[in-house]
Amino acid sequence: MSPTPETIPFGPSSSPLVGQWYPAQGQMQAAMVLHGATGVPQRFYRHFAAWAAERGIGTLTYDYRDFGDSLRGPIRNSPASMADWAVADQDAAQRKLAELAPTGPLWVLGHSLGGLGVAFHTYPARVSRIITLGSGMTHHWDHPWSYLPKVLAFWFLLGPLATAVTGYLPGRRLGLGADLPAGVYWQWRRWCTRRDFFASDIGRSLPQPDFDALHPPLELCVATDDVVVPPVAVQRYAAHFAPSRTQLRMFDPGTYGLKHLDHVSFLGAGLGAGLGAGNEAAWDDLLLQQTAQVDAAPLRQAR
Repeated sequence: MSPTPETIPFGPSSSPLVGQWYPAQGQMQAAMVLHGATGVPQRFYRHFAAWAAERGIGTLTYDYRDFGDSLRGPIRNSPASMADWAVADQDAAQRKLAELAPTGPLWVLGHSLGGLGVAFHTYPARVSRIITLGSGMTHHWDHPWSYLPKVLAFWFLLGPLATAVTGYLPGRRLGLGADLPAGVYWQWRRWCTRRDFFASDIGRSLPQPDFDALHPPLELCVATDDVVVPPVAVQRYAAHFAPSRTQLRMFDPGTYGLKHLDHVSFLGAGLGAGLGAGNEAAWDDLLLQQTAQVDAAPLRQAR
């Protein structure tokens, strides 16, 4: 039987967050927080979170401030930024995880944006593992030509025009994903259209990063068919971290008999939800087996 999640409110009163806690079934081997991707609500991860809990990994999902279940008031009034989500909200969720699981190892799983806060956090010794999935320093020219028209419209045409007019990104009406606070969209746009990614925000909305930390071990994972954050962008991100702590893991959908894993579908519903085959084998590889192709020493690049 799948675990029934418990609704968990946390965070400061000025920017409250709402999470779902999936308690581990049987003997708990770890507790994990799942930092979601930009524009992906926590309900999307419910099948994956329940699957992990059934395997002894208590899992906390949540929505960032002014998004999904954490939205309070009209989204056009939100002052939230991408930095708020990647730093303050992720930090609040990690502290809440430690409260929910006061003993035992803690894991961090960051999906896309969820993995971009790693260098901005200080992790206690109990955090024994960090996994990122589809997290990379993506520039708009990294995308394959087949995906580029959508990207250019999102960053240079429909996205900025609609956000300027409405006061938020009306992603649902435009067919470009979820609605987002304007500050999140504008900062996201700046990062993905500059070769230095978030460097211009360091010392402003972002604290100084610590790319040289040696703990916890860091696994940067990506599907080989990810066109949103292509493997080259993940490798560029991986190269900033100390090589001794870092593994770059590639997931080929063909390994699991799948046509695609891509950027978002990877953590979508698997066999446990009765909605398809194969995802659970990839999940098992991601969290438990660790048999995906590994590049143990990605090239270090200039920062």
